[in-house]
Parts: sequence; C-alpha cells; structure tokens
Amino acid sequence: MKNKTTHSPESLVRRIILSLSLVFFISFSAPVVAEYGDVVINKRAEKEGMRPVIFPHWFHRIRFRCKVCHNELGFKMRAGGNDITMGEITEGKYCGMCHNGEISWTIENCDLCHSGLPGLKSAIHGSNETSGPGRW
Repeated sequence: MKNKTTHSPESLVRRIILSLSLVFFISFSAPVVAEYGDVVINKRAEKEGMRPVIFPHWFHRIRFRCKVCHNELGFKMRAGGNDITMGEITEGKYCGMCHNGEISWTIENCDLCHSGLPGLKSAIHGSNETSGPGRW
C-alpha cells in the first residue's frame, strides 16, 4: 500500500512562492558571462573588490539614440576611452544620470551592473570576431 501525502492549498502556495523566489534569487545574483554586443568594464572593478560590469549596450541602444549617452551624458564613442569612477556615477554623472531611482534603478543595486564573472577582461563581447571598435 502506498502512502499518499496531501498538501493543503496554503502549503502548496508557500512551496511555489519559495521555489520562484529561489529561482529569482539565483538568476539575478549569479555572475554572468557577457552576450554578443555587451560591454565588459573591468578597469577598476576587481581591483576595488567588485565583479566586472556587464553593460548591455544593445538593450540601451534599442531604447535611446546614440547621442543620448555619447553626447548628452559624455560617454566617448571609443570602447575603453572613458575613465569613469563610481564617485562620478554617485554624483549623477554618466550612468548616474539615469540610474537615480527616478528614471531607472539606483546604484545601490550593485549586483545589477557588477554581475560579470571574475576575471572577465574589458572588451566589447564579440568584437574580436567582427573587428569592431573594441580597442582597449
């Protein structure tokens, strides 16, 4: 005879919520590898005890024209041509212009940007295959 275990609806809902929470936590806290077109920024990050930044260039490019970031926010068009510090971002320059809690999330959510696997080198992911502007 098999022993059937029944769960109350509340117990089932709790298990589903816990499972989804675990999946969400693992998905958004685990280090990632850059996808094609992403910019890996690691000039200072690991030296300062942080994971490299994975900047989703195409995600931003779909929503904004090039001039928004490259003219209005001051990012140079050459990969590796920017010497940006977290202090400047905190002061509302560069990324901090939009990542201010009003337009987008604040910089207190470190792992949303500093999400790269340790040891990733600064580069445009995929630029070695395309002879793109990924000179560092």
